[in-house]
Amino acid sequence: MSSAWIERVHDNGWLWDAPPQEASACLILAHGAGAPMDSPFMNAMAQNLAGLGIAVLRFEFDYMAQRRISGGKRPPNAQKQLLEKWREVHALVRTQVSGPLAIGGKSMGGRMASLVADELEADALVCLGYPFYAAGKPEKPRIEHLAALRTPTLIVQGERDALGNRETVAGYTLAPSIEVHWLAAADHDLKPLKSSGISHAEHLLSAADRVAAFVSG
Repeated sequence: MSSAWIERVHDNGWLWDAPPQEASACLILAHGAGAPMDSPFMNAMAQNLAGLGIAVLRFEFDYMAQRRISGGKRPPNAQKQLLEKWREVHALVRTQVSGPLAIGGKSMGGRMASLVADELEADALVCLGYPFYAAGKPEKPRIEHLAALRTPTLIVQGERDALGNRETVAGYTLAPSIEVHWLAAADHDLKPLKSSGISHAEHLLSAADRVAAFVSG
């Protein structure tokens, strides 16, 4: 990336995590509905991925960026606005990346990315804790578009995710392009039960390792 581009990233209030060596791929990573782009989860994933050779660009949807100014909580923008933001960010990054460019995000950020992945002709899609349904509403799954998704997709999901656990997701018809990678005893934030003997940090590193292999491959 040129110094001018990095300046532009900073001017937009975005975050850029570059690997120490030449990146094998770039991932645009969006936050979830309730936490910003620099939440502990997002920081850990970006840093883990950069350490594995993947450049990561993080941005915020407009409602979240406004929270930083006002200090008050705001609900997510309408879906149309969220998708437009994805198009805007992808168009800017695409001009700067010569290698594979993947898109994705945590929860809502990943779901919004999945809705434009084919349109943007993304090289890959990564969803970290996909919200297959709203909390407590498994009878209303958000999966219609996932049955026909063409973009190579990796969903990293906790086995006990309250928005899509392993048992429920097993009953869905997903496109052949979609791979679901399950993390043992993990919740929506990929955090495992203490009784599993696995730490949250270990799961996040394991997730990053799988994502890095997927987007660079």
